[in-house]
Amino acid sequence: MADEIQSVHQFRRFALIVCAIGVVIQLGLTAYYLSMGHRAAPHHLPVGLVAGAEQRAQVIGMLEAGGRFRVGDFPSAAALTAAIKRREVYGGADLTGDTPHLYVAGAAGPAAATLLRGTYTAVLQQRTAEQVAALAKTTDRVGIATVRTLITPPPVTDVVPLPKDDVNGVSLGFLTQALSLGGTIASMGLGRLIPRTRRSWRRGVAHLSTLIVYAVGSAAAVLWSMSWFGVGVDANRAEMLGIFSLISLAVTGSTAGAVALIGPAGAAVGAFYFTIGTVISGASILPEFLPSFGRRLGENLPTGAGVQAVRENLYFPQAPIAAHLWVLAAYAIIGCLLVLVTNVLPNRRDSTSEVDLDLTVRLEGSAVESFSRSNSDFPGDAEPVERGNRGSELAHRGHPEPDPGPADAAGGHDHHEPDDGVRKQ
Repeated sequence: MADEIQSVHQFRRFALIVCAIGVVIQLGLTAYYLSMGHRAAPHHLPVGLVAGAEQRAQVIGMLEAGGRFRVGDFPSAAALTAAIKRREVYGGADLTGDTPHLYVAGAAGPAAATLLRGTYTAVLQQRTAEQVAALAKTTDRVGIATVRTLITPPPVTDVVPLPKDDVNGVSLGFLTQALSLGGTIASMGLGRLIPRTRRSWRRGVAHLSTLIVYAVGSAAAVLWSMSWFGVGVDANRAEMLGIFSLISLAVTGSTAGAVALIGPAGAAVGAFYFTIGTVISGASILPEFLPSFGRRLGENLPTGAGVQAVRENLYFPQAPIAAHLWVLAAYAIIGCLLVLVTNVLPNRRDSTSEVDLDLTVRLEGSAVESFSRSNSDFPGDAEPVERGNRGSELAHRGHPEPDPGPADAAGGHDHHEPDDGVRKQ
């Protein structure tokens, strides 16, 4: 074949190009991962505060410094905990009682809970120092009860804790990676299998049906594997099956649609979900800890929308998930429509496999040869004409024209004798 490597120079050039591409991809991914995850800091993390006007004035400056938090006011601790369960805020503090009280949600993200604890401790230390300084100005002695109140650690309540076996909260990231990688591989496999049949609405329906069956099957496999480790034991299995199926269909459908539209290069969509989308999905790094670009992109990809939908269904049943489901549905619907349309629309070439094409050429070649045998009693240029037609047909299909025989190369046959359907050797 003309594209085979036939010299050491060609091999070295090819190896150099491959290595250069690998290095460029590695540098790009490294820069991307570090830009998203290195020194991750909160950006306007929503938190709640229950406090009077004077108490609020004492702490609001520290909380909103540097744009780390976005503070919302709540009338009571009950309203604050209800907002945490709806995922409107990641946590908050109640400063109205004798002892301040911190509320967090570990299931919303361990990083946010840890940040709230640290910030809360720093704020209370500052308040304690101010109170001690004020007492020192009024009296030389401070009662034991007062000192005990000042130094006693405030209570912390985890409103929505993580499961005991998932202390780091990384299960959602692993589930998303499994769905993304499995969906990408399945789409690439279907992309190689489906083109072995001619384009038609039946082929489109078969392709779409296969995608749906795979989505449900992969969702069931994920649910089954979750049960091995006790993840989501209290969740609604039917709802989880539907969400996982929609995530899988969004990944596989959009990837298959890209392959159907632009060819094998469309498989890069699935690779993009896995290599780029999982990092900004919010599973390991919360959206509020990402740069603004990464946050906006992540929440509008199937991986990001899927992680948030699964997290809210597992741990925050009161939180609305319609927006995330709409994102997933959009990817699934658009991808499936592309698969159907590219198979139904006319004036698109039939994609057939090499095996089918070779078989067609052999059959057509046999038919042409039979035709020339049946007309061998005509003038001598009849067979070359048919051979020329056959050569044009083969050239049109991408096959080389067969070499002419000795007689053809000479410009014609010396003479033809009619036979009985059997060519003399």
